[in-house]
Amino acid sequence: MARIPGSLKALLSHLIDYAGLFPPAALPLPAAAANYDGFLASPEGWLLNRLILPAARLPEARLEGNWRVSLLVEEEPGPLPRQVETLETKLARGLSLPTYCEAPLAQIEGAYAKVRTGGLTPEAIPASDQVAGFLHQAAARRLPFKATAGLHHPIRGLHALTYAADSPRAPMHGFVNVFAAAAFAWQGMDREEIVDLLNESRPSAFEFLDEGMRWRAHNLSTAQVEAARRDFAHSFGSCSLAEPISDLRALGWLP
Repeated sequence: MARIPGSLKALLSHLIDYAGLFPPAALPLPAAAANYDGFLASPEGWLLNRLILPAARLPEARLEGNWRVSLLVEEEPGPLPRQVETLETKLARGLSLPTYCEAPLAQIEGAYAKVRTGGLTPEAIPASDQVAGFLHQAAARRLPFKATAGLHHPIRGLHALTYAADSPRAPMHGFVNVFAAAAFAWQGMDREEIVDLLNESRPSAFEFLDEGMRWRAHNLSTAQVEAARRDFAHSFGSCSLAEPISDLRALGWLP
């Protein structure tokens, strides 16, 4: 494919928060920083969003001027470098910067939500109806969110959960599934259909055109996808950038 359709560009733009410090990659900080810097300068840099850093690692990080950082904190961090744009916490309230809270939706006040979509064991992967419930409720509350963990591949499928030779394998959620489902949820799709979309394992069930996106018989305009990404489904954290890009290219969705 020589050109990326408008609806796919809208769905994927600035979608991936790079979390190379975290499992299963668990890279040293210099390697993760070099990866982030390299991908920012690459032709696929438009897919990239923020670098995820724990607050404890911030003093040793040499932040480049064009970096955008999301900082994991346990409490209000105080003054921060200008590159730090957002905070992430297990608290249920907003802090001094826009804050993503990994907490029950009903408890979150003055902040965004954060949902865990995978893990290093099969038991850590939430069921599709659980993720659908989150998307449906967050959309009903008009509460923006980001996702974290387990979204290395665009389409739902059976994959290894770590990079070890003896890694367990399990069905993993696809990031195209999750963010397409979020876009449809933002436009009022019911919970049962969201579950079906999250469980979709056929890439051919999705169609991306300049004017809009289709899943089975359901359609969204490119403008609707853009609005859902801007106002609701912000990003997801991944310890790998190479895997999502490689898979998208294998599907013919990236040149």
